[in-house]
Amino acid sequence: MVKSGGWLMIPIILCSMASLAIIAERFWSLRMDKVLPKHLVATVWNSVKNDTFQASDIELLSKKSALGKILSAGLINRNQPRERIKESIEERGREVVHELERFLDILGTIASISPLLGLLGTVVGMIAVFATITTHGVGDPGALAGGISQAMVTTAGGLSVAIVSLVFYRYFRRRIDTIVVEMEREAIKMVDVLHNNR
Repeated sequence: MVKSGGWLMIPIILCSMASLAIIAERFWSLRMDKVLPKHLVATVWNSVKNDTFQASDIELLSKKSALGKILSAGLINRNQPRERIKESIEERGREVVHELERFLDILGTIASISPLLGLLGTVVGMIAVFATITTHGVGDPGALAGGISQAMVTTAGGLSVAIVSLVFYRYFRRRIDTIVVEMEREAIKMVDVLHNNR
């Protein structure tokens, strides 16, 4: 079936492989326990309140999770005014969101170009059909079958890759939006407790 789709099936298959790799990687990277560990703010706050939080702990916190990166920016500036703490958290937050969205543009591009590759395959297949008609006439259905098969297979392949890629692109976009809202909520809690503690 792939062979009957012609050479245009190669980029479609490559797109499907890239799409599946990105989907698997994003599922792994956007796990809630990795991005937003439970009770992280409470744990950090207890350490700050008991004055057991060192610079090495802040560095370790920033490496553990996306939320930890954001909280570490606030902790570094915890002796600054509230507005400065908030600014540092927002700056770090933009970096974290950029990391969370990694590879999503590629997934969106795959969702956009896959149907176009399928359409191109359809056009190439139809050109082959008309070339066959010019040479052999319409009396031999077997001669026309190759071009028609190429047109249908590439269209189906391109649409299949595009549908899966688009579904997961939208899913990950929504998931990241939810994560960002939760991180903002946790960061505001952290700013409040640091400010109220002084």
